[in-house]
Amino acid sequence: MKLICIGKNKDKALQELEKEYGKRIRSFEKLEIIEVKDEANTHADREKECERIKDLEGKRVLEKLKPSDFVILLDLHGTMDDSLSFSKRLKRLRDEGKSIVFVIAGSLGPSKELAQRADHRWKLSDLTFTHLMTRILILEQIYRAFMIDANRNYHK
Repeated sequence: MKLICIGKNKDKALQELEKEYGKRIRSFEKLEIIEVKDEANTHADREKECERIKDLEGKRVLEKLKPSDFVILLDLHGTMDDSLSFSKRLKRLRDEGKSIVFVIAGSLGPSKELAQRADHRWKLSDLTFTHLMTRILILEQIYRAFMIDANRNYHK
């Protein structure tokens, strides 16, 4: 299982949370977190510049993907799951032997190519979160899904 993120996690407190959830997840399955360079977007109010930035970031993510990967793109236009449904989806994909890759696009959103490559587009919430917080929330939900599947007392 992989989590591909555009940009680096430079926040020490969030790095600690990321390490903690990574450790918990790794007791169930191998996890790799891949950080991809982000682009400065100081002129992102221009439509062409936004598309250029999304394309560059999208290409960097696409280079990290294998054709066999099942890509779950975090997307504001995706579908929402509750934790039980997400756990069932993750279990089904794992039972099918899928190589699961979660992708968090850049702050401007995914490129068209990246959105087209996604096998599933997942909307985490109607709320807006920073990219760094989204990383933690995804990891926590993955861990929660494993705990639900293992019928362990974590999910309430």
